[in-house]
Amino acid sequence: MKNLIFLIALVVTFNFTVAQEATINSPNEALKLEVYLESGKPVYSVLYNNEVVLEKSPLGLKTNITDYSEGVSFKSSETNLVEKTYKSSKLKQSEINYKAEELITTFSNKKGQEIDVVFRVSNNDIALKYHIPKYNDTVAHVVTQEFTGFNFPQTAKSFLTPQSKSMVGFQRTKPSYEEGYYLDQNIKTASVNNLGYTFPGLFKTENHWVLISETGVDGTYVASHLSDPNDEGEFTISFPESTELNSFGSTGAAISLPFSTPWRTITLGETLQPIVETTIPFDVVEPLYKASEDYKYGRGVWSWIMWQDQSMNYDDQVTYIDFAAEMGYEYILIDALWDQNIGYDKMEDLIEYARSKNVDVFLWYNSNGVANDAPMTPRNKMHRAISRKKEMQWLQENGVKGLKVDFMGGDKQETIQLYEDIMSDANDHGLMMIFHGATIPRGWEVMYPNFISTEAVLASENLMFSQYANEQEARSAAIHPFIRNTVGSMDFGGTVLNERYNRSNDGGNFRKTSDAFQLATAVLFQTPVQFFALTPNNLKDAPEFAIEFMKNIPTTWDETIFIDGYPGEYSVLARRHEEQWYIAGINASEEPKKVSFFLPELGGTNFSIINDFRKGKSEKKEIKPKNGKFEVTMQPQGGFVITN
Repeated sequence: MKNLIFLIALVVTFNFTVAQEATINSPNEALKLEVYLESGKPVYSVLYNNEVVLEKSPLGLKTNITDYSEGVSFKSSETNLVEKTYKSSKLKQSEINYKAEELITTFSNKKGQEIDVVFRVSNNDIALKYHIPKYNDTVAHVVTQEFTGFNFPQTAKSFLTPQSKSMVGFQRTKPSYEEGYYLDQNIKTASVNNLGYTFPGLFKTENHWVLISETGVDGTYVASHLSDPNDEGEFTISFPESTELNSFGSTGAAISLPFSTPWRTITLGETLQPIVETTIPFDVVEPLYKASEDYKYGRGVWSWIMWQDQSMNYDDQVTYIDFAAEMGYEYILIDALWDQNIGYDKMEDLIEYARSKNVDVFLWYNSNGVANDAPMTPRNKMHRAISRKKEMQWLQENGVKGLKVDFMGGDKQETIQLYEDIMSDANDHGLMMIFHGATIPRGWEVMYPNFISTEAVLASENLMFSQYANEQEARSAAIHPFIRNTVGSMDFGGTVLNERYNRSNDGGNFRKTSDAFQLATAVLFQTPVQFFALTPNNLKDAPEFAIEFMKNIPTTWDETIFIDGYPGEYSVLARRHEEQWYIAGINASEEPKKVSFFLPELGGTNFSIINDFRKGKSEKKEIKPKNGKFEVTMQPQGGFVITN
């Protein structure tokens, strides 16, 4: 009997065994990652300064042939030092030095098939991916599920935007990644659509901020999002919904062994600074092809945002080309319906006229051939290689410099392959790429050299369509620097100097934010080609200092520094372009907000500030802060910009 009791005890113990298999620290040793095997399931946890930030969270994936989520055994681990220096004029920093400790843990399933879980841990970032080696002649697999999870303490809060339902909204174009944000939610709060949450996701524990996202997604995989949390506050990776792409295509990823998945990324710190300044989406990826030319970034205007569809005619576009030239801008974006209202022959003349004014052209296209019902043209030009290459040859021959492709919709592998095919073909023809109605970029600024940005946000068009959007503009703008814009460039299309949203600036929705607020967003929102919502009448009805500021605003940055802020309340950043510094802040709260900060990097004592010195009225003044110490008061729905 004693032997039987002992045997039962052994079985119970075995069923709940937990073994710590490997540990790795960041170079500064503040960040610690631990890997465990818990009853045959691989899990990990994350600590920062010895405080638990992520509790034991699951790892693993499953294909149609193999299962690496349970019943696995630990085989081995190895560590390496990863160091990388790279440059890019498209990012929030122009030169980046990346240093991380790498941990490769190898597990084996019941069939003896191995999988590597690769972790890279830098001072404030973790990236993890899976690598499946080739183990026999069966190389074709479909990844059907990924178990990677993020298990937060029960007291954590979330700052998230819900995943949209598919094939709903305007002409069945969703998901378009334009849902609103829910801030300071209980960690267990399910999304309004019960479909999980879109990347990136921001979280706050008792003493830490955490950003979850992914990078390195290309046509070999799907783009994913976060599930709804379980009862313990744990989120996991979710693949696309079956209803995306008109219910066509798999929700999984067809792969060929050996294969490495995209990276899941975790950025964390005791303040929001590491979140805002992170470069992890770019640190762990490499270019997939060489740039066909030295792409030029800059500023532009577009008539559609204020003058709408009716402005897609030759004469109005000439007016906007002249306006771009007057502003010294590099680009004009000519939006939907240009092929019908202007036509290809007249467009050739219009492009030539723009060139004579030292202005280059971006043209709008509908991505759609089969994915939704959006009728705007040009249509049926981008979704197939034959029509796409023919169109791009015409674009190249006529000197077009870039495209804005709209209504992408969805994250299935077929759609990610379409993104990749469009970008690759565009590069062959010297064309830069912007996507609207599109998913977030996932390291694409580095992976695809001609990629510029995606929308993936409730952008400026909503201010034209809805007064409610204007009521919420300040709150929304104070969210994006902390969440959406942290992981990649964001094509917002804003900075409005009209008081009203119509052609003559005398009707339609009205702007609630100040001029100083609008100027600040030109700095806060980052993308290397910015199309601003300025209009020709602003040369006469906007303050002279505002036009002067917008004539000189850069769109590429050598350095970005987080100063202060809280999602949805206020945001203050500093950015440097060459030797010129821009400090920008906005206030979404209902009361004036005083911010004090110290920036010794800003040499000199002579600065100018544009601020709301009178309620709703922005003015420009000269200031002389001492020893890099600044103090600024932002009015409700106001802001400021400081330049040296």
